[in-house]
Amino acid sequence: MLQFRFSTALEKLFHTSRKRPLTDIVRHKASVPKPLCFSSSCPHVHRTSEIKTLRYGGHRAFSHVSPPWRRPLCTKAEGAIEPSEPVKKDETGQETAADKRRKAGILPSLEDLLFYTIAEGQERIPAHKFITALKATGLRTGDPRLKECMDMLKVTLKTTSDGVMLDRHLFKKCVQSNIVLLTQAFRKKFVIPDFMSFAAHIDKLYEKAKNLSGGQVADYIPQLAKFSPDLWAVSLCTVDGQRHTVGDTKVPFCLQSCVKPLKYAIAVHDHGTEYVHRFIGKEPSGLRFNKLFLNDEDKPHNPMVNAGAIVCTSLIKQKASNAEKFDYVMNFLKNMAGNEYVGFSNATFQSERESGDRNFAIGYYLKEKKCFPEGTDMTSILDFYFQLCSIEVTCESASVMAATLANGGFCPITGERVLSPEAVRNTLSLMHSCGMYDFSGQFAFHVGLPAKSGVAGGILLVVPNVMGIMCWSPPLDKLGNSVRGIQFCQDLVSLFNFHNYDNLRHFAKKLDPRREGGDQRHTSFGPMDYESLQQELALKDTLWKKVSPTESNEDSSTTVVYRMESVGEHS
Repeated sequence: MLQFRFSTALEKLFHTSRKRPLTDIVRHKASVPKPLCFSSSCPHVHRTSEIKTLRYGGHRAFSHVSPPWRRPLCTKAEGAIEPSEPVKKDETGQETAADKRRKAGILPSLEDLLFYTIAEGQERIPAHKFITALKATGLRTGDPRLKECMDMLKVTLKTTSDGVMLDRHLFKKCVQSNIVLLTQAFRKKFVIPDFMSFAAHIDKLYEKAKNLSGGQVADYIPQLAKFSPDLWAVSLCTVDGQRHTVGDTKVPFCLQSCVKPLKYAIAVHDHGTEYVHRFIGKEPSGLRFNKLFLNDEDKPHNPMVNAGAIVCTSLIKQKASNAEKFDYVMNFLKNMAGNEYVGFSNATFQSERESGDRNFAIGYYLKEKKCFPEGTDMTSILDFYFQLCSIEVTCESASVMAATLANGGFCPITGERVLSPEAVRNTLSLMHSCGMYDFSGQFAFHVGLPAKSGVAGGILLVVPNVMGIMCWSPPLDKLGNSVRGIQFCQDLVSLFNFHNYDNLRHFAKKLDPRREGGDQRHTSFGPMDYESLQQELALKDTLWKKVSPTESNEDSSTTVVYRMESVGEHS
């Protein structure tokens, strides 16, 4: 599940019963003129260091002592019906439940606040305005978490006269099933608060890398040589499910070596670290990825080189047939990708098998050194190895896989746990030290992020706890990494403080997109900080104003008193 960063004020608002009227407010003491009290001296009230007093338009708010099972409430926000405001009635001539609550002067719901934020003073909003505002937060209308909202929106628009406009009641009907996620998005509580600004920077980095013309498309696997050298795509997905893509992001390509960290993660998830590393080491080899070479213990150096990846393949579903193993891994990868595109290129598989002499040589060498679990059929494992290399993705689906690794094993767009924390941690560690072939040391030094490249031109990049990125461009440098992809990753870390060893507090030369406006985030709200909450939600009809403190004989803590004034008093 997403880790929501709600302020305490909104949490109180969210958990407050919508049926609790202001008439259930507990009064503190006669010494304070008709206050609404949150002091520990009040019965049945949790201790707090502040007493909030509500005064409206210079007149005291009424209250009476509530039954012991009631909890106190002292607020009125935008949307509460004024005494002079006419009450809307339903088709039967009766007041609606929502209007009864509003007439009673209780807090508006989160759905109301979201409507007011988008409507900007209007009584109705066009549906496309909501969709546009939603996309500006980084969320997509196709996000699985918003399915109920989008389905209800389609149904609701069919019932309207113009098929476009939504009033507050229809809007609430559409968003209520996903209100927590939507409130978090519109309050800029996602990991990248100013997402549109961040996406604009990504587009500029993409265009800069697009101008590069060096490198050669891999041709030792004939099927890979057919890709155009002009293809170039970048896609990202944050741990909150914010998405941005630019370029040829819907063109399928094979994972090739980018699948190595994924199947290693599956093996550790299934068997644990200790078992997997009985057969595979953890050290960079310092050699070409396809060398016939083992470490001093006669084990492959790590699971990111071919020898280690072949052994790792043999650990997955050891007693099952290749068909069962393949389906198992495909389902795993689809879960990592949030059920977005994961396919298979049979042509690439056949091409790999026909030109895989080096991998067959590695396989026989591993068999001779007894590197496989007992009873392993080496030739069958090589077939399975070639199949996994031939799994197809798009930049978009692969970015969600990377984001699942960035998110501790939870898929950001479904909220489902796919991998164990142990598997994710180990995978990222090895990607950081061994993931970029013979360029791994330099990449760790200059970029400082876990990554894995493949000869199809992909680079799977993970910014832990922030986002996953897939870059794809077929032309490779002499070490087998995408030329444009390497340039993009270096430029990304030069602009943003994503390097693992960037100081987040004192390195002012880089942007921090995790902070609103690139600066430090605002302090989170206190227990009932109405002034800050009002400013954030852009409430316009009423203003909470802090007035001079008073003293309470029953609570030695500071007493803070608020009164609510109309906008007219400030004009």
